[in-house]
Amino acid sequence: MSRNKEERKTTVAREAAKLLYYKIVEEYKQAKEEAARTLGINVLPSNFEVALELDNVAEAMEGDSRKDLLIRLRRQALDVMADLKVFHPRLIGSVWRGTARKGSDIDITIYSNDPEIALNVIRAKFNVSKTGYTFRTEGGETEKFFHVFVSLPSGDKVELTIRNLEEMKKRNRCDIFGDVIKGLTTSQLQQVLERDALQKFIPKITK
Repeated sequence: MSRNKEERKTTVAREAAKLLYYKIVEEYKQAKEEAARTLGINVLPSNFEVALELDNVAEAMEGDSRKDLLIRLRRQALDVMADLKVFHPRLIGSVWRGTARKGSDIDITIYSNDPEIALNVIRAKFNVSKTGYTFRTEGGETEKFFHVFVSLPSGDKVELTIRNLEEMKKRNRCDIFGDVIKGLTTSQLQQVLERDALQKFIPKITK
């Protein structure tokens, strides 16, 4: 690919990242298309390239406060996971990645073959603001997930996804970074907080 084309892709990625950061649009595809249309450029970057630029934008806008935010969110995630340890919680999303920014939720997957039992435990421990099912299609197969949205006393939000126990070893591929979503177990998160609370989990190369 020519240098000129790479430069144009980077320009679009930066503009798309700004659209996402300021919540002018919500989805990567829409952000890339809107950025390219606004700039009059006919090449699109990958989601991975936009994600890297979004991380740069957040870093520039939020500075050291972003580091404090990430540590706080990871510590809160650890507390939530400890309370839900019977459901084998795993931290995913931007708090796992280390790319959390202002307004980021804490995303945690838990495992139970009975969502109602899990929901009753969650309601007993946390302030549940909303629940509902979402659907994901991958490889021609559609999966259904039950989501529970929790509001913490700090004002931060947690999105809990309840999956079946037999899915504990299943790992989906990330639509943004292109790698397998590994996440962190409770003990792994504890180790990260003790060793390097700002550690990032971003692949170096995606194709």
